[in-house]
Amino acid sequence: MIVAERKPFDEIRQLIKGYKRVLTVGCGTCVAVCLAGGEKEVGVLNAELKLSQKTEAEPAGFGEATVQRQCDMEFLDEIQHMVGDYDAILSMACGAGIQFMAERYPDIPVLPAVNTVFIGVNKDVGWYEERCKACGNCALGVTGGICPVTMCAKSLFNGPCGGTNQQSCEINADQPCAWHMIYTRLERQGRLDNILQIFPANDWRNQKPQTLVQPGYEERKASE
Repeated sequence: MIVAERKPFDEIRQLIKGYKRVLTVGCGTCVAVCLAGGEKEVGVLNAELKLSQKTEAEPAGFGEATVQRQCDMEFLDEIQHMVGDYDAILSMACGAGIQFMAERYPDIPVLPAVNTVFIGVNKDVGWYEERCKACGNCALGVTGGICPVTMCAKSLFNGPCGGTNQQSCEINADQPCAWHMIYTRLERQGRLDNILQIFPANDWRNQKPQTLVQPGYEERKASE
């Protein structure tokens, strides 16, 4: 799923500055699952925005709605009757949903309330790990279902490098070596010949898999 996190509150306030009627719209799929932009998060954000507006001479008005998917035009039609009452939309969807919302309602500013972080998996409530970079050249069928682009800090399609440190990555001891995991998985499956397959060179930046723990859920990860 797509994992996102809410933008800093001050940044959101700056984005909506000057707008008198703002409609905050949540999304009921990925950002709801990762606790960043579902119906609950819409209510929390609007409550914070209303509280911060109390000191303003002319406080803005805030409305709220949540659709099942902002990346589907059919569901965006559900708020058509509301949009005309506002002069800005604050979207809590991922970057794709925000762009689709802006395309559906081109006459009104659509502003992002979250940052899209990565494509990941749910490790626990509030704890998400990156597993896919949407590179467009999936190698999982060859690498035993372990992504070398995401899980390897150097994003090596053709590995391993010479930096394996007792099964860990030389860049970060807490990060398992992706190619050691791939080797072990392929050996277990009787497919070690796969590791000899060569992929064409790719121009990748050095990266490491990301982890996101939403505020308030840090203890779950710490207990692991």
